[in-house]
Amino acid sequence: MTSTAPAGTTAHIRDPAQAQRRILRVLVASQVLSGAGLAAGVTVGALLAQDMLGSTSLAGLPSALLTAGSAFTAVAVGRVSDKHGRRPGLAAGYLTGAVGSAGVITAAVLDNPVLLFIALFVHGAGSATNLQARYAGADLAHPGHRARAVSTVLVATTLGGVAGPNLAAPTGTFAAHLGIPNLAGPFMLSGAAYALAALVLALRLRPDPLLLAREVAVAEEAGAPAHPAAAEAVDRGEGRGGVVLGALVMVLTQLVMVAIMTMTPVHMHDHGHGTATSGLVIALHIGAMYLPSPLTGRLVDCYGGMKVAAASGITLLAAGVLAAAAPGDSVALLALALALLGLGWNFGLVSGTAIITDTVPPATRARTQGVVDVSLAIAGATGGMASGIMVAAAGYPALALTGGLLSLALLPAVAASAYRR
Repeated sequence: MTSTAPAGTTAHIRDPAQAQRRILRVLVASQVLSGAGLAAGVTVGALLAQDMLGSTSLAGLPSALLTAGSAFTAVAVGRVSDKHGRRPGLAAGYLTGAVGSAGVITAAVLDNPVLLFIALFVHGAGSATNLQARYAGADLAHPGHRARAVSTVLVATTLGGVAGPNLAAPTGTFAAHLGIPNLAGPFMLSGAAYALAALVLALRLRPDPLLLAREVAVAEEAGAPAHPAAAEAVDRGEGRGGVVLGALVMVLTQLVMVAIMTMTPVHMHDHGHGTATSGLVIALHIGAMYLPSPLTGRLVDCYGGMKVAAASGITLLAAGVLAAAAPGDSVALLALALALLGLGWNFGLVSGTAIITDTVPPATRARTQGVVDVSLAIAGATGGMASGIMVAAAGYPALALTGGLLSLALLPAVAASAYRR
């Protein structure tokens, strides 16, 4: 059952364009904070598990647990948002991620792997919420500018996302002074960042973008459409098949990206590189994941999601081949490969999100988006778990090359969708 906006929710702002500008400003602020929380955990999660378990084969488990928790949270955030609006859904998701961060720190202090895995699962809520926020940016956007609205929210993650990994070493030193294992230090930053993001959204995300979008949709049904570009957007969204295509694009890009990214710090550690060096490479990777978003959004709005989705597959292939061929002691080549990996993911996420948002009406948007993000999280969990096993069995180059080749599956999917259209 979908909810409608209460009378007082949007009464003070009747102009959707004016509300959209305010909403984007608030989302940008929360994404800067949450980006730091997201990136800090990614940098050392696999290393922390490897240190506690003494086994590389399970080093991919933290990423799998983070994304499994993300899958669970995607459903919860989608349902809460569908019933009560984006504001309570996103704020609750970030707060849950902060609780998970505290659990990871406690597990590290107690040297308890079971508690670590439980806490990592809960910590995954922050990652899911960070991704769900992009939908809030598109709720009120003009149909011809939805990809750019999505990209504005995504690019805001860059500042925190780049700073987070580079703070891995300083926060580790600070944690050591407090008697906490240094690898748990970044989770102190993560917990504080997620909690602040939740506070910003709870206090400032008004009017609620989804509830106002529904109100606008009802008004449009009663009269002339406010956005003449709506029909064109549906065409670009490939009609009824848009949800399937958009989900497939995001699932494949997430699977490949998480698998290669997860094991890169471990691969570098095995070749003598320290936490600061691997943190720099991950920072460049996360920057490439989010920084190109404005350009990607314009490309999607101008040329359509299918063409950008095809570009995603080609870029991910180049990333996998380069990562497989790069010597373990070459930080520059590994950094370039991870940057291409982030760029390919960005192409896939922005194009897939825009395709789905163009296709699904506001009345069912939050639920559908939540289900799609579950698939996204499951793909990430699969990639994270399989990455450690594959590296232990065949090595990092084999993992990177396999991921690159798998990304080529996007090309026939896009071609088939274009043919049906």
